[in-house]
Amino acid sequence: MIKNISGVVLAGGASSRFNGIIKSKIVIDGRTIIARIIDIFDELFDEIIIVTNKPEEFTEYNRCKIIGDCILNKGPLGGIHAALKETDREALFVVAGDMPLIDKDYIIKQADFYMKNLCEVLIPRVNNYIEPLHGIYKKTIMPVLEEFLKRENDYALRDFFKIADTGFLEFDDSDKSQKAFTNINSPSDIIKVKKLLGIGD
Repeated sequence: MIKNISGVVLAGGASSRFNGIIKSKIVIDGRTIIARIIDIFDELFDEIIIVTNKPEEFTEYNRCKIIGDCILNKGPLGGIHAALKETDREALFVVAGDMPLIDKDYIIKQADFYMKNLCEVLIPRVNNYIEPLHGIYKKTIMPVLEEFLKRENDYALRDFFKIADTGFLEFDDSDKSQKAFTNINSPSDIIKVKKLLGIGD
């Protein structure tokens, strides 16, 4: 188990690209994306939080804390804020609910790096491409985060990183990293994931 860090899934809402289906509930090879994430998290974290504004969709995960946004319409940062308020752990490891192929080894490597380096936010980077929703967020960011969420802006994670104490962990551009950081943004991405898993339609 990774000590003093909670695992958080930002489960989000329905997607118009998937006929109103919540992306984390998309089934790939007989299992939902969130089930795949939770299976990995169960091995790593003693507290798991699902952030969703449709808690009725996740009642089967009664071993997890299921919470909604405290401040609505703030995007992923709103979900991170809600989870930070909920946990008494030092930090959160946050993933998007549309990442079906997260890698246990990468999460452990990221947590180990975070423990050894003085930063409040830790984001993976591959060839200058960052994955904000495979990140570690320390509870001490709360004052800066709450001020940021009061602003009249688009609440972009990248803008927040400019004012937070943010560090980056470099990963090689490899088949392993491409797989681990894959998001489901459109139906065509499901085909990509199936290929990565070595399965057909």
